[in-house]
Amino acid sequence: MKIAFYGSSLLSSYWNGAATYYRGMLFELARRGYDITFYEPDAFDRQSHRDIDPPDWARVVVYPATETACQAVIGAAAGADVVVKASGVGVFDDELLEGVMAVAPAHAVKIFWDVDAPATIASLRADDGLVMHRVLPKLDMVLTYGGGPPVIAAYEALGARFCRPIYNALDPATHHPVGADPRYAGDLNFLANRLPDREARVEEFFLKPAAALADRRFLIGGEGWGDKSMPANVRKAGHVGTADHNAFNTSALAVLNVARDSMADVGFSPATRVFEAAGAGACLITDAWEGIELFLTPEEEVLVARDGQDVADHLLRLTPERARAIGEAARQRILSEHTYARRAAEVDALLRDQLAAKRERSLA
Repeated sequence: MKIAFYGSSLLSSYWNGAATYYRGMLFELARRGYDITFYEPDAFDRQSHRDIDPPDWARVVVYPATETACQAVIGAAAGADVVVKASGVGVFDDELLEGVMAVAPAHAVKIFWDVDAPATIASLRADDGLVMHRVLPKLDMVLTYGGGPPVIAAYEALGARFCRPIYNALDPATHHPVGADPRYAGDLNFLANRLPDREARVEEFFLKPAAALADRRFLIGGEGWGDKSMPANVRKAGHVGTADHNAFNTSALAVLNVARDSMADVGFSPATRVFEAAGAGACLITDAWEGIELFLTPEEEVLVARDGQDVADHLLRLTPERARAIGEAARQRILSEHTYARRAAEVDALLRDQLAAKRERSLA
């Protein structure tokens, strides 16, 4: 069964937080027998910051970020059994969405896979003229990597036939415990690119406790923070490639997760960092959002903070022994319930049911 997947990048996590999600999901779908081609534009300098070489479990087509090249890869959807357009490709998003769904074969399952559903829904509600309004009712399903019941209800109200969250998860072969690395030593490590809809929360949950705990070591990784004013006890690591994520997560007393504004508001949206940190056995401190207990149990498998003072209080109380216990409990929970193998089984069942239903309708 052939999947044509149009996304931001499979090969690079540079300004592309969805990379590990795509890799985990598509690797497991490939193991289930799917023939996958991933189409990604040569944009935003990602190809010069690759984290992985083209894998043997998927064909990757890197195309120039031009209208001509975009039209060429759109045509490839005509040969697929499953056509997926992901959100946030970054160039020609509307053209790709409308184009690939128009050329997809009648029997193909047509999917919009939303890796930032709260933001997409807010845009749709604000602008009736968006291309998605025309395309959405024609799609077989919308898959999201978070959002829970609020996102399902919102997408169905907007005209989606079917919406299902396929949450972030863990690939234990990629994210796992490793030895500490002095480059990433600290009391609290935080990894995220600088984005407008997260910056105020980073100031509250990371920079505020750093300022309050001047004798503690804080480390921030990710792009865009170079010119941001920070307390003297905060080090800036810059871009941290996926090969170093395990060391980044295991070399600190605790690791922080901070949701983007829209995801915090909607809830049920654990970031990839949550599962990567847990998979490495790190002690995770997360900002509070609805639904966290579906993934990790507060105080036993994760520490939850309502504000920066809570983060500081957690750090002051946290011992290395308790940090290790929380991290290991989280790792065991994620390994048992939240792996990409389990997510892929869910997607596989959805695809096969939908393909069978379409075949039945064509024979009726």
